Amino acid sequence: MAKKEFQAESKKLMDMMINSIYTNKEIFLRELISNASDAIDKLYYKSLTDTSVGMNKGDFRILLTRDKDSRTLTISDNGIGMTREELEQNLGTIAHSGSFDFKKDNKDENIDIIGQFGVGFYSAFMVADKVTVISKAYGSDEAWQWESSGADGYELEPAEKETAGTDIILHIKPDTETDNYDNFLDEYGIVAIVKKYSDYVRYPIQMEREKSRQKPEPDPKPDDYKPEWETYTELETLNSMVPIWKKQKSEVTDEEYANFYKDKFSDYADPARVIVSRTEGTANYNALLFVPSHRPYDFYTKDYEKGLALYASGVLIMEKCADLLPDYFSFVKGIVDSQDLSLNISREMLQKDNQLKLIHNALEKKIKNELHAMLANDREKYESFWKEFGRQLKFGAYSDYGMHAELLRDLLLFWSAKEQKMVTLQEYVDKMPAEQKYIYFAAGDSTDRLAKLPAAELVMDKGYDVLLLTEDVDEFCLQIMRTYPRKDAEGKDGTVEFKNVNSGDLGLETEDEKKAAEEATTANKALFDAMKDALDGKVKEVRVSTRLKDHPVCLSADGPLSIEMEKVLSKQPGSEGVKSDKVLELNVNHPVFAVLKAAQEAGDTEKLKKYSALLYAQAQLIEGLPVDDPAAYAEAVCSLMQ
Repeated sequence: MAKKEFQAESKKLMDMMINSIYTNKEIFLRELISNASDAIDKLYYKSLTDTSVGMNKGDFRILLTRDKDSRTLTISDNGIGMTREELEQNLGTIAHSGSFDFKKDNKDENIDIIGQFGVGFYSAFMVADKVTVISKAYGSDEAWQWESSGADGYELEPAEKETAGTDIILHIKPDTETDNYDNFLDEYGIVAIVKKYSDYVRYPIQMEREKSRQKPEPDPKPDDYKPEWETYTELETLNSMVPIWKKQKSEVTDEEYANFYKDKFSDYADPARVIVSRTEGTANYNALLFVPSHRPYDFYTKDYEKGLALYASGVLIMEKCADLLPDYFSFVKGIVDSQDLSLNISREMLQKDNQLKLIHNALEKKIKNELHAMLANDREKYESFWKEFGRQLKFGAYSDYGMHAELLRDLLLFWSAKEQKMVTLQEYVDKMPAEQKYIYFAAGDSTDRLAKLPAAELVMDKGYDVLLLTEDVDEFCLQIMRTYPRKDAEGKDGTVEFKNVNSGDLGLETEDEKKAAEEATTANKALFDAMKDALDGKVKEVRVSTRLKDHPVCLSADGPLSIEMEKVLSKQPGSEGVKSDKVLELNVNHPVFAVLKAAQEAGDTEKLKKYSALLYAQAQLIEGLPVDDPAAYAEAVCSLMQ
């Protein structure tokens, strides 16, 4: 029979479809199995309304047959089959979808067609240099053979086939230096591909598998008898067919969920939380998600790849679809299965699919609610989770200019100096005295050191709590949020600001105390100017402190960049010049201040310069900053001891 040309398609178009849409050659088997499942769906649907079909759901199957000698792999189904016209229409035109037409003509919501002849079928040419399709349509007396060796065209001729259905015979390419095509004829290779991509196809996918067994022992058995083994083949179902995520939660035990998680995601520990989500409406999907109980070893490295396994009606599309998870929930593992996604779709097209955005938004809300439920109902487990992944949530609140802060703020935990435990921001606010003006915090490298900061001690002496922040992202997180909701004395909705104990007005002093500090600063202007000059630009200002009780000196920051932020940013490449505007604050009631005053009044500029340097170095040590000149500081201290 004369060869026919593809309708309006060329070799270039076929090459583009094969090489760009599918990056993994093994995907061909997923496509052809999905097409077979599709064909069975059609006949099964017909059997529900036409008793003459004479087949039940248990009668359907997909059969894989491999022949290493002839290098063929055959995918057979006993579905609805195709007429000559359908073969020519579905296989003669790239990207034509017979399944799409069937779905369009049948509005029943229970019809779930997952495969589509067209682009998916042509993935076979990634691994085969010739493809033969023999099909007999249900209700027809004729069978037809379609055959093609590539984009040059195809042949269509009558064939012999006893029953309805379709056989797709792939003539597998020989191995090359870069491609191992033999894997697609290997028993274990085929089983692995089926388990990976098509484990949840609803019909049994079967293949003859080679096995061994011990031969029956003779009776009587000789004294020197040794067991003998024989090889045999057995038809085996390769797929499990029923996805655990499609079962009702009441039908699955916690142990079954845990075992599925550990097996699927190669974890040794049970998950901290199982999240089951099902939605119908604008976004139709089933999701089974897991919050791990510990972070992967590479979680905070560039090698970590986030994403959920994405299925289209039980058929794997992508192993890790990053678009389904926001970065701050990147620790979540799991599976999403949607019947609204096209199976024949490239990664690039998938990223633009509006359905993904709808699922992403729904999952984001679900995960947030589940974490909040864990926080409220199982505090110990949540705090264990927080130790592993809390940093990621804080980064989420800070990133994108605080765009997600409102979503995440009630999940955040910080160490309370007063409570001596982790608290939420809401718990802090609930215990604030009515007169407290700010949510106070101190940022540094250890809770013990922060609790001893002069300003922190002063705040706590007033009966107020201080949040002690020890991670580099903490202060950035609170500063980007700026405020937290708090009802006022009349019960009206309002907000309260976050305040670093080492920056700005802490709102602790009375008007009389403020006035006294201003007067003392004015009265000692000459002294403070001399100390500022002695420190040669290291501080923006020297002034009287209202935040010191027993300590002689402290450093504070004037402006939006705190001292702790400076320390964090200075570690970043290219940020060496980032400096906060530091203020040296003095306690006028401390004996040291009288010594400074006496030196200034006596005109002893050398002593004033030396003492200014000493006090600045002490203030640096209190703040956890490196001393500018440790040797000079040590020498100055020693000179005082002589």
